[in-house]
Amino acid sequence: MVPSEQEQFLSYNGEVLIFQLSQSKHVEGAADKTVDLCVRRMTFNRDTKLFVQKSSGVFSVRGSPLKMEIICCSCTTDSRTGIILPCVLMKKKKRNNIVKYLLLLLHSSNQFEQSFQFKLDYELKEDIRLFAGPSVLWRHANKLFYISSSTCTVLSAPVQLSSVVWTGEIKDEGPVVLGIRTACLTESEAETEFSTSDQAIWGSELFGYAVKAQKMLPGTCFMPHAYGRVVSSICVCKSELLRKQLQTSLVAVTHKNQLIWFQGGLPRGICELPYEEPYSVNTAVTSSNDLLFVVSFASGNVCVVQRRGNLQVASKWQKVKSVLVDDFIGSGSEQLLLLFKDDSNTDVLSTFTITDLGAVSYASGNNHKHNVPAAEGLQENELLTVQALETRLQAGCTAVRELQQHLALQKRVILQSCKALRDLVEGRTHVLPTAKEEGLVPLWDDVEDPPCSLGQETPLARQVPEHLVENLWHRVVGDSLVVGVQLAAAFHLSLRDASLSLVLDQDFSLTAPVIKCQNKVTKLNKASSALPVSPCQMEPPAKKMKLDLCGSNDLKKELPKGRSGAELGGGRSVTAVTSLSPLLAFHRVHCVVLLHAKPQSDSLQQSKNIAVFCGKISLSLEDISSGKHSVKMLKDNGYCTGSMEDILAVLAVSARFSFQVVSAACTLTPVSSWLLGEMECMPFKKCKDKLFCHRAGNVYGTILNWTLKNPLEGILTLFCRNLTVLFQCLHSLRRILPASCEVKLLRSGSREALAEQLALALEKEMLTSRSSFFSTLTSGSSFFSKESKADSTSTWGSMPDGKVSDAAVASLLESKEGVEQFRKKLQNEQDEGVLSMAQAMTAAQYQEMTWKIAKAQLSSDMIVWRLS
Repeated sequence: MVPSEQEQFLSYNGEVLIFQLSQSKHVEGAADKTVDLCVRRMTFNRDTKLFVQKSSGVFSVRGSPLKMEIICCSCTTDSRTGIILPCVLMKKKKRNNIVKYLLLLLHSSNQFEQSFQFKLDYELKEDIRLFAGPSVLWRHANKLFYISSSTCTVLSAPVQLSSVVWTGEIKDEGPVVLGIRTACLTESEAETEFSTSDQAIWGSELFGYAVKAQKMLPGTCFMPHAYGRVVSSICVCKSELLRKQLQTSLVAVTHKNQLIWFQGGLPRGICELPYEEPYSVNTAVTSSNDLLFVVSFASGNVCVVQRRGNLQVASKWQKVKSVLVDDFIGSGSEQLLLLFKDDSNTDVLSTFTITDLGAVSYASGNNHKHNVPAAEGLQENELLTVQALETRLQAGCTAVRELQQHLALQKRVILQSCKALRDLVEGRTHVLPTAKEEGLVPLWDDVEDPPCSLGQETPLARQVPEHLVENLWHRVVGDSLVVGVQLAAAFHLSLRDASLSLVLDQDFSLTAPVIKCQNKVTKLNKASSALPVSPCQMEPPAKKMKLDLCGSNDLKKELPKGRSGAELGGGRSVTAVTSLSPLLAFHRVHCVVLLHAKPQSDSLQQSKNIAVFCGKISLSLEDISSGKHSVKMLKDNGYCTGSMEDILAVLAVSARFSFQVVSAACTLTPVSSWLLGEMECMPFKKCKDKLFCHRAGNVYGTILNWTLKNPLEGILTLFCRNLTVLFQCLHSLRRILPASCEVKLLRSGSREALAEQLALALEKEMLTSRSSFFSTLTSGSSFFSKESKADSTSTWGSMPDGKVSDAAVASLLESKEGVEQFRKKLQNEQDEGVLSMAQAMTAAQYQEMTWKIAKAQLSSDMIVWRLS
């Protein structure tokens, strides 16, 4: 390498890029001279604590080494791909004072790409910046010029300026240049004679210029007018549009050796810098989420200013060749890399320090001078740290107390609910506790109603028809307990929204006796097998049995006129699945099974909930060990002998997946062969359109259903324990299907399941709105008066006591338009509540409330979209 070789350093994705110019080795006698632009990618090895070379690349340019120069390098966005790439600007002198400039992009393969080139009759010396495009911007003769890869033409901005202090991207504005220019005064101000001091302050101003939009931005969006004269460099940390006004947060260094923090156009903090002539400022976010301001000085010194309450110098260094900010150690946060001047060592990365002023600290040697802050500064830092820790500790204690109070309240509510449920099951009258006993105060100063009992709801029990429950059973499948209730065929069409509750029939003083479970409703009709015994023979779909998850309304549409549910072979089964292992802690468990449902009537306004006692079940470790309640699937003359309860138990714990299989070139006969052969499936004797897989391994116990719409199209439904089993089955299926066959996953879940999810989502949305409303109301300083309550009008219509019946809500949820109407009415009530408590709600409370409500609404909107 020649002695005049040049070096430039750049950080990119945690790597250090070293650009060097050197004269390439040439054959003797060659006329042309070539200069090589070499790049080395260096990565930090945390084991050896040294930088090692990862890769390298070379770009050759014809010319003399004395006439080539690296102007600057930076990381900019390639507008073609949107990827940030390293960018290098090179200068090549020619005859007749013509200077040629090349802009090169470096790709991940270490290949250089010439983005564009341009010629000037002068040299670039002042305020040269690279920004997105890539583009080059510079100042010459107090004018602003720029060129980009899209235009390849030098353009001039219609502004006069004395310096450029920042270039970068601002949201909704694109590339923006901040500069200093002579202040534009009005006619009256121009006629006024300013004093020398006033002229020094008001004679210059900061301004912004949007390059793409070609428009001016007022400097007052960034800082007051008076600071424009003293600013030497700026770093914009954050920018956003609020109410069509540009709001910024930035840090600036001045000619007065100060660092000033501006927010919303106003100064928020100031710090005296330890050295003179600061020329650049950059930011770094460390692992402790601290924001550091890195200031470089013309003398080769560097200092770091920390922002913790107030601005203060945290550390400083001397004889620094270059300072870079990136994640060099791969920790997920940024660190500072300081490269020090070391004349005794030719390696550019021989003396360095990596630090984040916290837990990260790597140093190659002690040849550099590191000035530790004075003892007074250390004491002040320790005091501020202790104060911050005390504040955090107090906030944590407050949060713990609030959580303990919330848990105590939650526990008391659960115990009261369990007592009420047990009283209801056993036929006792449950008296609700008074507000005085619960320590509550009426919010509206209302007169407390006399205690009411749940015994008033007992007439509903007399309306329940006799012999509604035909059979009660339970099975153990893996780690799950499945409890099922078979409804009588004469009544299964007259009920809707059926579900089961399991209540421990024991005396619990601390734990809640209600068992958490997942419900599923299954309808069952008799039919013959949908899969032919012989793969070569196809039976007509005469008496197909359909086992599906759907509601009673869908069932009504499928029943032919003149036939009852009993003639079709049975009613619906309601199953509940719960985890078995927690129950085994009691050794022997007795559970009460309750059926909850609503009568199906034409008038939803008269529909009320009913609760039916179905019976009791017992479970013990001895029974489980002996296999008394296990599912038994045996082979018998080509059929599976599982009972209907066994089939329903397996379906209850399985996840359902339906796939559409379409073949354009051949029939789907291989699917039947695959089911009976490789998968070793056998139809159930009592449910012949369902096939039970007897193949050894994980797929054992999978239930399948194969329905042919035509010889080229069919529906394959799988009931699997988990996704692993599903993928194994699909992998086996794809091996026997031709390549032209297409397997498509159908919509997950039936309309009844999605409707149930929608109901739960809307309930959560309503509870979120109500809880946000009351939490805000109780935390405010004022509350509603009786008059405001009496004068307020309800958007739900005239209902007794201002309450909305479940039937009214149910009627709205029957259609997509009803859901939208429900949403609008709920929004109207929310708006009225917000207007009424405007005096008691802060901006933070309102923001938190709207965020929770929007999150709940998004969940329900997604389910509505799946239903549509």
